[in-house]
Amino acid sequence: MSISALDAFFEALVVERGAAVNTVAAYRHDLEDAEAFLGHSLEKAEEVNLRGYMASLQKAGLSPRTISRRRSALRQFFLFCLMEGYRPDNPADRLDAPRIGRPLPRHLGVEEVRALIEAIASYDGRTRFRLHCIVELLYGTGLRVSELVGLTLSDVPPGRGWLTVRGKGGHERIVPLGEPARVAIDAWLAIRPVRASGPWRSRWLFPSSSREGHLTRRRIGQLLDGLAVRAGLDPRRVSPHVMRHAFASHLLEGGADLRSLQQLLGHADIATTQIYTHVVDAQLRRTVFKHHPLAGRDEG
Repeated sequence: MSISALDAFFEALVVERGAAVNTVAAYRHDLEDAEAFLGHSLEKAEEVNLRGYMASLQKAGLSPRTISRRRSALRQFFLFCLMEGYRPDNPADRLDAPRIGRPLPRHLGVEEVRALIEAIASYDGRTRFRLHCIVELLYGTGLRVSELVGLTLSDVPPGRGWLTVRGKGGHERIVPLGEPARVAIDAWLAIRPVRASGPWRSRWLFPSSSREGHLTRRRIGQLLDGLAVRAGLDPRRVSPHVMRHAFASHLLEGGADLRSLQQLLGHADIATTQIYTHVVDAQLRRTVFKHHPLAGRDEG
């Protein structure tokens, strides 16, 4: 009795490729699902049958990543069939890959950011001024956390309306400061002690006793976690990167254009900035539905 193409494929995964048990189980699940859909031996499937199966996965609402994984399993199986002589062609070779878009960033609303800022008042002394400066810079300028911790005193002289930021690849850019950020910086600089020795003599805007000499990215994240709890927000929804996303999304909601946002965020490619167009798209849909004379018209 000859071994089936599927069984031979699973055997080859283990013996020739040294695949782990979980990997073989995943292939088995995906390929047997396809075979069950077709209602006959998978090795006899034609391209049109496989396209029908892929369409059924989309209709069932499976994620693009799951569909892409199943397509890959089919391509691997039929390539094996071709190489081992089970069939003369590979019907999965031209199956289209599903489009896997970049996930939308976690997003904080304006009121949630306001709650964070208001919660800063619950801290005492120097911690309050430092945290206020950190939050206003993250939300008011869209800095990456690496850019934030790398700010020096010379980057933010008192009263100046802009920052000099060193971004990825050592590229410098100028970022304007709004009034709340300027006030927070000046308040922090006024209380930030200058000592003859120790970390406070450092050139960094946010000095510390860390190996780097300034607050670390991890420490910034910890500070935001604590602030989120005081503001009544889930700490998992608040991070330096989320604050950067809030800056970008709220600017677009206010009417900023993508090119300006690209420069402010320091993106080399505007395609990176375009992830935020979900905000613009939602605004445009609301505008059409509200103002177009036929938008609310019943069909038929």
